[in-house]
Amino acid sequence: MALLALMLFQMNKLYQHILDSISRSEKLLAVLIDPDKMQVERVSGFIAMVNQSIATHVFVGGSEVQEGLTETLVVEIKKHTKLPVILFPGDVIQVTDKADAILFLSLISGRNSEYLIGKHVEAVSKLKTTNLEVLPTGYMLIENGRQTSVERISQTKPIKRKSVKTITHTAKAGELLGMKLIYLEAGSGATHPIEAEIIHQVKQELRIPLIVGGGIRSKKELYLAFNAGADLVVIGTVLEENDDFIVSISKYR
Repeated sequence: MALLALMLFQMNKLYQHILDSISRSEKLLAVLIDPDKMQVERVSGFIAMVNQSIATHVFVGGSEVQEGLTETLVVEIKKHTKLPVILFPGDVIQVTDKADAILFLSLISGRNSEYLIGKHVEAVSKLKTTNLEVLPTGYMLIENGRQTSVERISQTKPIKRKSVKTITHTAKAGELLGMKLIYLEAGSGATHPIEAEIIHQVKQELRIPLIVGGGIRSKKELYLAFNAGADLVVIGTVLEENDDFIVSISKYR
C-alpha cells in the first residue's frame, strides 16, 4: 500500500501543474533535446538560451540513443535550469532517476505490442527504484511525408493525415483507456507540422491535455498549433538546425 501511495503521488505533482496551467489558459512549450545530437559541452550555453525563452519544460530523449548518454545529459541540464526535465524515451535504456518525470509512452497509433505494452513491462523494474513522476501518454504518429525513425524502429505505420476521424477516435480511445496525456507527433525532421484542423478536431474530443510536436520551424507554426488547441507544443529539430529560433521566442522580446 505504501508503494502504491508513493507511485500515485509521483504521478500527480507535475501533471497537476500542467492541469493548473491549462485552467489558467496558459500555453506550455517543451524543448526536446536528443542525447545523440547534443554534446555535453554545448549544454550550458544552450540551456542559458532556453531559460530566457518562453519554454516551460525540457524533454530529453531520442529514438536511438547509446546507453548512459541520457543520464549524462540530464545531469548536465539540471545544473543549469530549474525547468522540469522530463524523459521522452525511445527505449528502456534511456530511463534515469536523474530526471523529474517520464512520459510513459504507449504507441496507440500502431499495433506492435512491444510499443503498446511490451517495453513498459520491461521498464517497471527500473521505475520502481526511481522517484520519477510517471505520466501515462497515448503517443500517436501522424503521417508527415517521410519515414521517421519512430516508424522504422517500431515497425508501425503512422495514421494518414486525411483520416481525421481515425485520428480523433484513436486519441479518444487513449483517454478512455486511462491515458493522462495525448501526444500527436509528426516525427523528428517532419516535412511539415500537423495541420491546425487535425489539432482542433482532436482537442474537441479530449478532456485531457494535448501535446503536439514535429515539423514546427517558425513562430507562426508554433502559435498556429497553440491557437488550434495544443496545450503543450514540442520543438526539437528546428533547434538543432538553428539556435537563433530559441532567441526569437524569448520571453523578453
